[in-house]
Amino acid sequence: MSNMLNLTLKVWRQEGPNTEGTFETYTTSVADDASFLEMLDYVNEELTLDDKVPISFDHDCREGICGSCGVMIDGQAHGPQRGTATCQLHMRKFNDGDTITIEPWRAAGFPIVKDLVVNRAAFDRIIESGGYISVTTGAASDANETPIPKDAADAAMDAAACIGCGACVAACPNSAANLFTAAKMQHLNLLPQGQAERFTRSEAMVEKMEQFFGSCTNHGECQEACPKEISIDFIGMMNRDYVKAQWVNHRRLGEKKLG
Repeated sequence: MSNMLNLTLKVWRQEGPNTEGTFETYTTSVADDASFLEMLDYVNEELTLDDKVPISFDHDCREGICGSCGVMIDGQAHGPQRGTATCQLHMRKFNDGDTITIEPWRAAGFPIVKDLVVNRAAFDRIIESGGYISVTTGAASDANETPIPKDAADAAMDAAACIGCGACVAACPNSAANLFTAAKMQHLNLLPQGQAERFTRSEAMVEKMEQFFGSCTNHGECQEACPKEISIDFIGMMNRDYVKAQWVNHRRLGEKKLG
């Protein structure tokens, strides 16, 4: 049987990217088996009934898969439950009478659109720069025709679990996107199908990332905030591939000029 929680919410409200924002205070009652986003839905219903502007926030599948949701809850990306996206966080993690502070991701690479909504297009730019395989392979081959070591397959799947929510950036003191970039890079670099463009991909994605985000200084907060618990080991893999790419790509460029 669910219990009702009486809560005070301090929510960041900002009409647009070029206006100043401020925290607004709301009170609400919600069942402890409701999700965090359902709680915001109930608050918005109350605001709408009072002819007030509802709170804008990102959401889509609400199953922890799409990566659309994501806010800072009491200073923690996605809230107090480890390995959980905001949409999967339930109100039972809070207590009756709590005051909860809700604000958007805070990073220069994620400019605020409105209220709790930020523009995460910088992630798209990173993937567009090299997070794909463009080798022409003809018709699809049988899955077992390309032998892949189990260790490589397992690691690639771990990296591919990234949903691109941006919690790693929001949690990082430097607003670095190294964990996201490393995951999107290494799930391709670890597989045979990704070898043809491995070094051009590594150089392009890292350099595009550096245009939008800060530098990694190994705080490890990204790993702790990630709802898929992706390891910072992938950042080490990315750094090694980037160093190799500097030599390989420059050598290829020199050979092309000589040829």
